[in-house]
Amino acid sequence: MHRAVRSACIAAVLVATPALAQEVALLEKFKDWSAYAASGSPKVCFAVAKPTESNPKKIKRGPIFFYISQWPADKVANEISVKMGYPFGEGAKTTVTVGSAKFDMFTKEEGAFVEKPEMETKLIEAMKSGSTMKIEGKSVRGTATSDVYSLNGLSDALDRAAKECSG
Repeated sequence: MHRAVRSACIAAVLVATPALAQEVALLEKFKDWSAYAASGSPKVCFAVAKPTESNPKKIKRGPIFFYISQWPADKVANEISVKMGYPFGEGAKTTVTVGSAKFDMFTKEEGAFVEKPEMETKLIEAMKSGSTMKIEGKSVRGTATSDVYSLNGLSDALDRAAKECSG
């Protein structure tokens, strides 16, 4: 399954779209991150956070989430996706900054994704050693946004999601 399709599945499950007959259960909350598991097929587990700050403040956006997912049936671990709460224009890019490290992401509809699995590993390593991360993007209407996420609890949430999906 393509990463954008997998991520769309998670987003749909979290916003309770009846099209997916999966139930999502909170496994545990760790400071600013939570671990979840979706029952049914395919099984998926993920760590998720909402931004602690979003700018500009007065624009209307849908739900905003950062996901790190485990898809055991596809042998995929630590797949990163971001739901930005607005649609991107064709070919738009977004950037994640953790400390001095910057990572570019490609976009599709309302999602942003890391192109290569080895870059996901590097981004997660940076996240584990950082305290905050910032994601900058631009909507199809040209509005520039900036979301800041706390990284407190990330490692524990990742470990809990991985444990749930390994059994």
